[in-house]
Amino acid sequence: MRAVWLREFGGPEVLVAGAAPDPVPGPGEALVAVAHANLTFVETQFRATGLGPFTGALPMVPGNGVGGTVTALGPGTDPAWLGRRVVSSTGGSGGYAELAAVPADGLHPVPDGLQLDTATALLADGRTARLLLETAAPAPGERVLVTAAAGGVGTLLVQLATAAGARVLAAAGGPRKLALAAELGAAETADYRQPDWTDGRAPVDLVLDGVGGTLGRAAAGLLRDGGRLLSFGLASGSWTDLPADEAAARALTVLHLRPAPDRIRAATAHALAEAAAGRLRPVIGQRFPLERAADAHRAIEARATLGKTLLDVRP
Repeated sequence: MRAVWLREFGGPEVLVAGAAPDPVPGPGEALVAVAHANLTFVETQFRATGLGPFTGALPMVPGNGVGGTVTALGPGTDPAWLGRRVVSSTGGSGGYAELAAVPADGLHPVPDGLQLDTATALLADGRTARLLLETAAPAPGERVLVTAAAGGVGTLLVQLATAAGARVLAAAGGPRKLALAAELGAAETADYRQPDWTDGRAPVDLVLDGVGGTLGRAAAGLLRDGGRLLSFGLASGSWTDLPADEAAARALTVLHLRPAPDRIRAATAHALAEAAAGRLRPVIGQRFPLERAADAHRAIEARATLGKTLLDVRP
């Protein structure tokens, strides 16, 4: 099969397309003919440093999320999965390939009428956005600041928070990204590439922060006393640092996302169902063929992407 290999950690150029043995599904596994692979910023960090939530011995085929059709089953796997369209996490390896063997208990059926690329774009980001909204629970009328609002998770948060009745302040970098956030329902936008982007802004009740670092710290500064901060990413390279004494003095609540497996599964199913019903739209801003995985990583790291980035593996 065709695949993309990671033989050493480093820049995007270390992702090299080539041949790989076809995987064979083991007990409790399903073999997925991959149509699309779902890319995340965390995967670029792993490729560069080997650090993060994924593990694997080099050389390896990276990739943590796929969408496709089940073509074979290992022993002890429910035969009802055979031939079904599914999305699934791989555990951090094997996704950048034409075939992926994945645990059958991690498969999610794609609802009828939902395009497979749309479902793949929702696999990681859809469940994350849903879990963030469940955890933060914005009330109607609350002001919610979303950083990285034009990213894969951010574009979904703008939609979900708006649908919940919140007034969203979308922070992103540059006019193109701000226009997208406004199109998705943001009531206000702010270009955080400008040093004074927080000046004159009314306080917010909730910050959903996907950037961290100094930018996340500036976002936290907009919280009203008694407000809530929930961080979901560190695109800057570090989490938002909100000192405990400041949080206590201002009665701020720092929320954490630590969902149980059953909540993760339910959130994934919910995101897919909402998309099938036309109430949630992932933005697939750019697509690359499998062999250009390195270019896809370059685009993500250059902050040149809108919404979700996919690898298109099969027609």
